[in-house]
Amino acid sequence: MQFKRLWAVFMARNREFFRDREAFGWNFLFPFLIILGFGVIFKGDYASPFKVGVFPVSHGVSAARSMDNLPDSFASFKAISLVGFATRNQGMDKLQHHKIDLLVEAGTQPVRYWVSDASPSGAIVERLLKGALAAPPAGDRFEKKDIQGVPIRYIDWLFPGVLGMNMMFSALYGVGWVVVRYRKNGVLKRLKATPLTAFEYLSAQLLSRIFLLMFTLVIVWVGCDWILDFRVYGRLLNLFLVFLAGSVCMTALGLVIASRGTSEEFANGILNFICWPMMFLSEVWFSIEGAPAWLKASAKIFPLTHVLTAARKVMNEGAGLLSVMPEITILGAMTLTFLLVGAALFSWYK
Repeated sequence: MQFKRLWAVFMARNREFFRDREAFGWNFLFPFLIILGFGVIFKGDYASPFKVGVFPVSHGVSAARSMDNLPDSFASFKAISLVGFATRNQGMDKLQHHKIDLLVEAGTQPVRYWVSDASPSGAIVERLLKGALAAPPAGDRFEKKDIQGVPIRYIDWLFPGVLGMNMMFSALYGVGWVVVRYRKNGVLKRLKATPLTAFEYLSAQLLSRIFLLMFTLVIVWVGCDWILDFRVYGRLLNLFLVFLAGSVCMTALGLVIASRGTSEEFANGILNFICWPMMFLSEVWFSIEGAPAWLKASAKIFPLTHVLTAARKVMNEGAGLLSVMPEITILGAMTLTFLLVGAALFSWYK
């Protein structure tokens, strides 16, 4: 292997990426938009997961002022947000399409409400409503205790997931789809006629993508942290090492996809088949705690699962490097496997 040839391909791939202004800009803009969007939505310390519709509510009048037939313990509950509608038909339409969880008619005694039997959230809100209507004054029968420690904001939990998702798409599409396109256009065939070896070419692609991924991650992190002030309880160096291990692993997976094939459409289908289950099962957007055991076990076959598990340990729990070493070790084993498979299957022509 000659370093000069590897360096030439490495620099060529980087220049191609930076000169493609649309792709370059989108790699920064996409995670920024997601993080800023969720930052605005969840800018408060508490989000209301349940929505209760109220009718009739005149235009300009708050729904809470129309709920004189409900106990304050229900109407002022922070987990519930009240939505006013002028007519019953408007509220029923939203209820049938699961836009709200329960619909209440203001000013009725007994309280008249509607709920969909197909809505799990509606069943919960109905139970809360019945409990508020039936419960006598609690007196001193209950004693609430505060959670010890600093609570984790949802945006702090979400941030590693968005970074990992952006890394996943950039690694798999930036290597897997691009190399297949090169093979289809005959670029790889021309490179085969040069002294460049397959090992040098794949190594240059791997190093280039890792460099671009980490460069993008640092820029996005600094920009989002400046705007939203993320809380990191662990060391930034440990977090950087976790994402570095994840970028190497997912780029190596991209090399497996890039090893064969000349159809961009087929490569795109394979990438979608891998990316979307990985995104949903790796807890990018929501936790799968409480899911069936087989589903949680199957999620561990994805490298993104281990990246986000380790990143959240460091960022949200202040874990040290030794605490995330199991995840880093798994990522290292996956990387080695992907590299061996990709090198064994790689073809310049087909």
